[in-house]
Amino acid sequence: MEGNKSLADRVGGLLPTSTPIASKKSETETMRACAFQTSKTMKMVDVPKPLVTDQRDVIVKITTAAICGSDLHMYTGAMNPGMAKGDILGHEMVGIIESVGDQVTKFQVGQRVCVAGPIGCGECEFCKKGLWSCCDTTNPSGAMDKLYGARLCGAYGYTHLTGGYWGGQAEYLRVPFADHNLLLLPEDISDDAAVLLSDIACTSWHANELSELKEGDTVAIWGLGPVGLLTAMWAKERGAKTIIGIDYVPHRLETAQKVLGITTLNFKEVNVIQEVQKLCPGGVDCAIEVAGFRYAKSWLHAIETTLKLETDAIDTVVEAITLVKKGGHVTIMGDYFGYANHFPIGAMMEKHITVRGGQVLTQKYWKDLLRRFREGLKCGVDPTFIITHRLPLEQAPEGFRTFNDKTDNVIKVLLKPGLKA
Repeated sequence: MEGNKSLADRVGGLLPTSTPIASKKSETETMRACAFQTSKTMKMVDVPKPLVTDQRDVIVKITTAAICGSDLHMYTGAMNPGMAKGDILGHEMVGIIESVGDQVTKFQVGQRVCVAGPIGCGECEFCKKGLWSCCDTTNPSGAMDKLYGARLCGAYGYTHLTGGYWGGQAEYLRVPFADHNLLLLPEDISDDAAVLLSDIACTSWHANELSELKEGDTVAIWGLGPVGLLTAMWAKERGAKTIIGIDYVPHRLETAQKVLGITTLNFKEVNVIQEVQKLCPGGVDCAIEVAGFRYAKSWLHAIETTLKLETDAIDTVVEAITLVKKGGHVTIMGDYFGYANHFPIGAMMEKHITVRGGQVLTQKYWKDLLRRFREGLKCGVDPTFIITHRLPLEQAPEGFRTFNDKTDNVIKVLLKPGLKA
């Protein structure tokens, strides 16, 4: 093998240059899928069912998929022009293997599996290091090269910046490099728990890992959506002394208090900086941001993002850097994609803090977290507490509206292709 170029050449037809990676499709068989139309408009459609097109592929019949908070970036149009009409979203999936390519060695037809959200090849430098979301092979996007100076991995249903792969909010999914991107599931783990291992259970664990959170630490978490709540759950599991959750949505704050027993702050009612400083004089050991680029709290960033003077609002990142203890850890786990103004580079440098971030390394963590799920967490929390809505696949557009609008006390939406309305 002669480096990454040679590896990419060996992938063959897996990597198109501009069209969605939906794989070769049957001329006769179709499936139901939830497809992006335009901003805040999803539609159930009939599309060709995917087939094995590379001998390392597996076709999975989806039994449970989820709507992730990051799917809302595409749904709201925040990631345009990276989206195209007809794109299928979804990177959290569980299902049954229906067909297997001849070069797949670890899986067989009929097995129940979880699919990793980031797609790794398993052979490049970064996959071998465990940096699965930095895979050099599975994303053909030249635009990302120009934006970041390097391209990250391919990802299901995550715009054409990550390859245009069709996602799992459908009846079937093609999984490339299946030996590296599937997790065999035991019978005693439910779909509802297993689907969390595709992304958010691992993402929230990743946030704690990057923060080097240990027993006795103090931690503040910005954003109490599904990832933020699970981040707090893992912090509790790891023995954090003080956990502060920051949000404004009443039912999220209530869930954090009742289920996790953490301290919560409604940022629309209190001054976050003042309150955290009262609770943790000198700052917190770990400041974890899981809100993301779309949530401006100040007029300054609201105006600048609206006028396209910046792409990402960083009010919460600024608070995290302000409130972290000298020598502490700031972890940016909410999605950020472009550029931001007024970054507090002075505070970041002068306080001797460590700032880290990065997309989830699902394949690095999911076996250990599956074990923890099966044994039961010592903190006594069932990770499925975040699931509030279980809908038939046909109601996926309604699920997107509910999740985006934060109505009906929604926290996490699952989609079940076999579920009747």
